[in-house]
Amino acid sequence: MAEEVYESDLINMVIGTHMSIAKGIVKTAENVVKMNADTMQIFSRNPRGSNYKDPTVKEAEEFQRIRREAGFGAILAHAPYTMNLASAKPEVYEFACTVIREDVTRMDRLGIENLVFHPGSHTGIGAEAGIQNIIAGLDQAITGKENITVLLETMSGKGTEIGWRFEELKAIRDGVSHPERIGICLDTCHVFAAGYDIVNNLDGVLEEFDKVLGIELLRAIHLNDSMMPFGSRKDRHAVIGGGEIGIEALLNVMRHPKLKDLPFYLETPLDDAGHKEEIARLRDLA
Repeated sequence: MAEEVYESDLINMVIGTHMSIAKGIVKTAENVVKMNADTMQIFSRNPRGSNYKDPTVKEAEEFQRIRREAGFGAILAHAPYTMNLASAKPEVYEFACTVIREDVTRMDRLGIENLVFHPGSHTGIGAEAGIQNIIAGLDQAITGKENITVLLETMSGKGTEIGWRFEELKAIRDGVSHPERIGICLDTCHVFAAGYDIVNNLDGVLEEFDKVLGIELLRAIHLNDSMMPFGSRKDRHAVIGGGEIGIEALLNVMRHPKLKDLPFYLETPLDDAGHKEEIARLRDLA
């Protein structure tokens, strides 16, 4: 049975896309305004390495002025893909612990509301042991005094990835010392690939999420179509309406009463001009 089509007023919808900060955080915020977007996602540092350059005090103040005047919604920072808090390899784990510790502090100082990361891959030690490593890594990074919330991302389940089942995310959050600083980011491509049928049973998926984790823990939605079929456990993003999920199902995600007030972030394979068109199209269709 096809999922019910929801109708709702999305005038106050908060939607943005992943943005490069290569030219600085101020230029990025200016580009978001030009795109007619309401928010943005940025990398907390080089996504494939460990380098970062913090904005100056003046740049940070100008960034906050622009976002305040433009009425941006919550901004999301994404930790680098090279960070694996589930790893049993000492050098990999120590690097991950350093990155998450530094980036929680840096993004909190910049006034970013949420920092999302891929929980990690256990690479053979088993999900339970990997989860314990993630918990320990978060505990050494989060003091509980921060304003920022660290988001666990729902994953597709490729390889030995942790976080493709809601129960694994719950185990991580239940184990940390400061669960109040931990939320969830739901990626539509990932959950679809993981076997959660958001196309035909969105209500059922959200009911399961609420039962396992609590719907109030959802802080952000990565709105992505999927190049790979349902249950494939493969992570390949497609442009909105160009994949296996489809435009109507993704619009239903945006319209759903339990999700419509959350910020939506596009991570589709387009440049800024393409994302501007994609955002405009979503607004028109909504």
